[in-house]
Amino acid sequence: MPAAAQQAPSAQAPSIQAPSIQARVESELAKAATGTRYGLVVADADGRELIAINPDDRFIPASNTKVVTTAAAWATIPDFDQPDSRGGAAVRIEGRDVILTGRGDARLSSAPDCTIDCLAQLADAIAARTRRIRNIIGDATLFPDERWSSGMSWNNIPSRSGTAIAALTIDDNETGATVTPTAAGQPPRIDHPGYFVVDNRAVTVAGGKTDLNYDRLPLERTLRITGTIALDAKAQQLRFGIDDPAHFAAWRLAALLRERGVRVGGTITSRYRPVSASDDPASRTAAPPRPADPQWLAVLTPPPLADDVRITNKVSQNLHAELLLRRAGLVSGTGSVADGQARVDAMFAAAGAPRTAYDFSDGSGMSTYNRIAPRGMVALLRWIADQPWGAAWRATLPVGGVDGTLARRFRGTALEGRIFAKTGSLNATSALAGYLIARSGRTLTFAVYANDIPSGASGTPAMDAALVAIADAN
Repeated sequence: MPAAAQQAPSAQAPSIQAPSIQARVESELAKAATGTRYGLVVADADGRELIAINPDDRFIPASNTKVVTTAAAWATIPDFDQPDSRGGAAVRIEGRDVILTGRGDARLSSAPDCTIDCLAQLADAIAARTRRIRNIIGDATLFPDERWSSGMSWNNIPSRSGTAIAALTIDDNETGATVTPTAAGQPPRIDHPGYFVVDNRAVTVAGGKTDLNYDRLPLERTLRITGTIALDAKAQQLRFGIDDPAHFAAWRLAALLRERGVRVGGTITSRYRPVSASDDPASRTAAPPRPADPQWLAVLTPPPLADDVRITNKVSQNLHAELLLRRAGLVSGTGSVADGQARVDAMFAAAGAPRTAYDFSDGSGMSTYNRIAPRGMVALLRWIADQPWGAAWRATLPVGGVDGTLARRFRGTALEGRIFAKTGSLNATSALAGYLIARSGRTLTFAVYANDIPSGASGTPAMDAALVAIADAN
């Protein structure tokens, strides 16, 4: 081969383990559907690579992206393990108008059984001050208006997975409906809170199956429900994403105020801050000042952000991850996605990963623009483990066969209760990265990705079998 065509040596040449285990792992991965493309790196505590398969190829990581986002937030945001005094929602009264302001927290709740971070507490404060108000304004201007990141599929927007992102959100920025069968051939009954106008095109069927679907155009509030529900089926629960989070939060506040006897005589609106050149860190020479807080009537103080990372990683909560990325970007910027990605860049640089190992366009993993190389992810995971907060962060990961998104995986294997990792699943994509305890008791760091999975196939069985084989052999 001519010298110009030779591949440059890797910055970290792997020290591959005995061919037997390498061959066994490759054999397990080969059982996947034809066309599936895998990448895998496993390293020991000293950083020695035990297995390396396509280690520098770049893969769509799906929700494995949350490893990156939650670690960047923990490394960047001050007082991460203390009550979140800077992030809680707040209210003030201007004339006869109520301003409900979001400050980046993802956990604001209007649930009747809410005990912490409750919108009801803000409603109580308003009701104690006045019995009549005019307008309610949901203020989400803390972050620039980037409700959806680049590369997210448009068809996810109506769903809870693709709900919009804003500095003011409530109830995970989603609402729902209960669909109950009626008589054969008739539309089912649909009960819902009333935020959306429901166009009910579903049908109750005798002897058929339940197959309900829904759709909605972006930024519209008419929700079309179609499909069938079996006559003998139990009531079905559907969940929908919200496109105007600040308006939805203000709408919920209006309902709580009316329950308290406060008359709302005006309109319910929202406001956002348009994206500008100042939201790009590359165009700034200094960190922009954060506006001083106004005189609040009441302010909420949510639990520590460390608690939210546990929610985000255990159940793979997209909205929470996206808000953590923006909160990280707010530390030295405007809270833009670009500011958050600047913190990600700094973290990968500290971990010693090359810039070619990754590209990210969002914080949750819904973007198909995201890319990561297995070797780059392992470098990051090893860096996280060395941080003072590394053990606490690792405790937020799902545990194989025990909880979170790994509750049903690795049961009855050598890795049940011994693998701590973040999952990832997207169209034609599966991912898993974290730490496992081998049969010898050694802790290994790993990252495995499957891309280009054919329709109807799954990449996880071969992936899990390969990891169990590695654990058994070490």
